[in-house]
Amino acid sequence: MKKRVLALLLAVTMVVGLTACGGGAGSQPTENTENSENAEAVGETSTGGKILSVQVGPDPETIDPALNSAVDGGNMLLHSFECLLTVAEDGTLAPGQAESWETSEDGLTWTFHLRDGLKWSDGSDLTANDFVYSWKRVCDPMVAAPYAETVLGMVVGFEEATGGNLDALQVEATDDHTFVVTLSSPCSYFGSLAAFATLSPVQQATVEANGDAWATEANTYICNGPFYISEWVPGSHILMSKNTNYWNADAIKLDGIKWNLIEDSNASYSAYQTGEVLMIKDVPTEEIPSLSGNGDFFVDPIIGTYYLSLNTARAPFDDANVRKALSLAIDREYVANTLMQGTYSPAYNFMGPGWVDTDGSQFINNSNGGQTYISEDYEANLEEAKQLLADAGYPDGEGFPSIVYSTNDAGYHKVVAEYLQEAWAQLGIDCQVDVVEWASFTPMRRNGDYDASRNGWVGDYSDPSNMLDLLYSTNGNNDGKFSNAEYDAAMDVSRNTLDAAERSEALHEAEDILMEEAACIPVAYYNDFWLQSDKITGSWHSPYGYWYFMYADIAE
Repeated sequence: MKKRVLALLLAVTMVVGLTACGGGAGSQPTENTENSENAEAVGETSTGGKILSVQVGPDPETIDPALNSAVDGGNMLLHSFECLLTVAEDGTLAPGQAESWETSEDGLTWTFHLRDGLKWSDGSDLTANDFVYSWKRVCDPMVAAPYAETVLGMVVGFEEATGGNLDALQVEATDDHTFVVTLSSPCSYFGSLAAFATLSPVQQATVEANGDAWATEANTYICNGPFYISEWVPGSHILMSKNTNYWNADAIKLDGIKWNLIEDSNASYSAYQTGEVLMIKDVPTEEIPSLSGNGDFFVDPIIGTYYLSLNTARAPFDDANVRKALSLAIDREYVANTLMQGTYSPAYNFMGPGWVDTDGSQFINNSNGGQTYISEDYEANLEEAKQLLADAGYPDGEGFPSIVYSTNDAGYHKVVAEYLQEAWAQLGIDCQVDVVEWASFTPMRRNGDYDASRNGWVGDYSDPSNMLDLLYSTNGNNDGKFSNAEYDAAMDVSRNTLDAAERSEALHEAEDILMEEAACIPVAYYNDFWLQSDKITGSWHSPYGYWYFMYADIAE
């Protein structure tokens, strides 16, 4: 994902030594737990278990489905939870916990029919009432789920629910196998939301017995997907074992997945070279020239944008001219093709390739009348940036305060940060770089405890609203605290109109406004690049930045 890339989240991962809740709510299948305790890193264990060892990131900020908004956590959720629907390898929607579903003629009522015999990982029954509880929990202001408005804003009663009246949300279980959702206006992509991890079911008894801590320890992490957490060592690994209570357990070939929690890309690369892990997401950038062309090095486009957030709640970033000047001082072609070695593409719009307009065409092709918002002429952009800064009252940077750019140290983030110091110095601006540990980085950004910061978003589904919603004033992922009444009005039209052409026009108008106001600074369009051994068979990678290992195997 990714989310990619994101209000209050757990103080991670990673509280150790918490007490498991009593009774069956905290127990996991004993045969798999015993097996995983003796597991080796890769391949056959001494008890015959087959464990796939991978690396997709360091300690996740959270793996509570309601709270996660990062791609690394999303990859783990994909394997430990299952929503009503899932996404197949070809990108189409497929049955998940629901074996079938239908929509009323007016598009306002969605009915999902759950499979018979669904179980939680602890063996207890899972019913439609679990989805009622879980979806209402996403709206709970005490939970502060960052995706709440994005995934449930179109459901009748959402506003009242987020105000504290959770029962106002129009989701109901008409029986144990039937879950009904009533929308305030038709939503053509609601099926994609029903397949999105935020709307995974969570077990009410476990959550209520343990509070936020339920999602920080293996014993209390009750889930419903193909794997469950059998061992969790913060800073080292999360071991997931096959969930024999999963409805499709017979199709799962692996006995477990070991998620190696490595933050240093050189350590990841070393583990890959020694065979300790068979796939790594974090590849040292200095190794990329030598890896290009290798059969185990992959570069795959994903829908998303690497961008910078400026804290618009702080001066001088509350001035649009300042924000635009900082944006235009960046040489995007140099960043993408030199610093990022061509693994990313320069971004001259906020919305990049892969987003689908209401008529099925590429949203970017219709953007700004077919023209990019930011000129590709860097020298001209730099001169305009200097003038804009002068117009804002800071000629040649005179009187401009020293600022801090925050980033985490992975991939190209640090080298981009160092480049920004140089780029903004050309405007007379002093910029210091603050490298923040990943587990602290996203909470800091979400809470607005920064000046300027690395950010990015990888689509959860291909509708442009998924990314444009980020800049809506009340969105939980609006890290830059951008607030613009015209922008919100355009997004409101896109949410409520039944006319596809009017919706498209509103979405493009929203991008017009955010680019004119420099609500954030697009820098590059994402590609995923990673190393993966050919020993892994049956896995796939999606354009949303996820690796699907649940049906994978390890070749002999």
